[in-house]
Amino acid sequence: MSTAVSYRIRPVAPEAHLFEVTLTVAQPAAAGQVLRLPAWIPGSYMIREFARHIVAIRAECGNQAVALAKLDKHSWQAAPVTGALSVHYTVYAFDLSVRGAYLDAERGFYNGTSVFLQADGCEHEPCEVEILPPQDKAQAKWQVATSLPALDTKKSGFGRYRAANYDELIDHPVELGEFQRVSFKACGVPHEFVVSGKYKADLKRLAADTKRICEWQIRFFGEPAPFERYVFMLFAGGDIYGGLEHRASTALVASRDDLPQPGEDGIGDGYLKLLGLISHEYFHTWNVKRMKPAAFTPYDLNREGHTTLLWAFEGITSYYDDLALVRCGLIDAQRYLGLLAKTITGVARGNGRSKQTLADSSFDAWTKYYRQDENSPNSIVSYYTKGSLAALALDLHIRQHTAGGKSLDTVMQALWQQWLADGRGLAEDEWERVAEQVTGLKLGKFFDLAIRSTRELPLAELLAGQGVEMQLVPADGAADGGSVVAEIVAPTARPTLGVKTGADAQGVKLVSVLDGGAAQAAGLAGGDVLIAVDGLKLNDLDKALRRYRVGDKLKLHAFRRDELLSFRVVLQGAPADTCRLRLAADGGAWIKG
Repeated sequence: MSTAVSYRIRPVAPEAHLFEVTLTVAQPAAAGQVLRLPAWIPGSYMIREFARHIVAIRAECGNQAVALAKLDKHSWQAAPVTGALSVHYTVYAFDLSVRGAYLDAERGFYNGTSVFLQADGCEHEPCEVEILPPQDKAQAKWQVATSLPALDTKKSGFGRYRAANYDELIDHPVELGEFQRVSFKACGVPHEFVVSGKYKADLKRLAADTKRICEWQIRFFGEPAPFERYVFMLFAGGDIYGGLEHRASTALVASRDDLPQPGEDGIGDGYLKLLGLISHEYFHTWNVKRMKPAAFTPYDLNREGHTTLLWAFEGITSYYDDLALVRCGLIDAQRYLGLLAKTITGVARGNGRSKQTLADSSFDAWTKYYRQDENSPNSIVSYYTKGSLAALALDLHIRQHTAGGKSLDTVMQALWQQWLADGRGLAEDEWERVAEQVTGLKLGKFFDLAIRSTRELPLAELLAGQGVEMQLVPADGAADGGSVVAEIVAPTARPTLGVKTGADAQGVKLVSVLDGGAAQAAGLAGGDVLIAVDGLKLNDLDKALRRYRVGDKLKLHAFRRDELLSFRVVLQGAPADTCRLRLAADGGAWIKG
């Protein structure tokens, strides 16, 4: 390799989950080269300290050992040398999420933020990376999938790749293994869907449906697409879900049961969830990978990058992800409204919405959203879900006050044209200024309510203007997460403890105890495991409570850690926090654009 900075990476011990990496700096800093690994990865706003996975590191120059001094938790400095500096290190990789690195005998995956040290002072220099295959015959059929531009590669994909700088290098994740792939073109641009794991699926259908999503989004912002090729990397496993966007690819994990099955025509709830995830991460290609807050321009991966704008980049993306499924023809308006009803219900059931604004939720993502505990439903609101509802409210507000002449689409397309013109990050107040400029509306009061206050969004009023009736009613059982109905009828309030629950081998675990509920009043806490109600063993809380009425008193037994406790509870009625939507015959015109 002849570039200023070069890397070589090999899955050296899949059974031990170890990658071996060599970094070579052709002209190291005269005072001693500083090296550092990112503390976080763009798109996931939490300090993750990836350097903790480096298990061994050494440096050399001309076959002579070079001293390395640890500067802090993720930085080293090499002693001054004359000549090229090579740093050899091994990285432990056993994180199945989309944020880190993973390696075993079946599969490998990594983000550059987990494996590639940055050479200070060289971050703007072109770099090369050579991806080497495992040496064990058991992995002889492994291949490489990545959106990194190739320099000299074999048919398998192993070989040399290039990046314009360090920022580009770490923004192209790499998938390794015996995966399946299917290709398609969207608006003339090559796309590839790579699927690994153990599964059975109709990949041709997955590609065809994904193509519809991609083409709608490319045309929404305007051709040409901002990349030359795009790669979806999906690991199909058990009960997993998540995605992380990159400039020309996305990493996804999902349940194998959510993939479309051979011979299956309809779109089940699991597959719909997967399509929504695909749509969400692809929309980020424009909204956050290119258009982004000034706080991320450039990224400082050594420390938190605070911004009040995550509602605009994650919330608005969460609004368009499902909307795109309607507008590209995969689902109809009724199915979309069913998804919307569930989102409204999810936000309504979190008491944190009355305590934290969307601006604060965005700013505090590092310490609150990404570090949730049993009290989080009482203290925070999601800039994803409430952010998507704020985007809906803004869209309908603009349409209402411009007689349908302008919309949130207008704002997003204007922001994209601005980015194409100058490539700048958006100042904290700039998103709102652009929205006012392109719509001709004074939106200060709207943003004060929706983004900077904890007041309820005027969704019922705005939806009514679009021919959609909305009402919040008590849930009709634990499985009721909101729905579209022919007629809205409020059920009689059933008795409830005011808790969020999860499975436990001993009984029913209280994941969260909600503010003002019967469980909190009785002294129950998140983490407690309910085992009996009025002396009877508890298996199904919802079923057990159906034996009682609102106001009834009962005795609960629960384990808190290893202590058996008893509680006297007065049952309350279920709150009106479950969304019902009804679509009029001529309603919902905005859904289709």
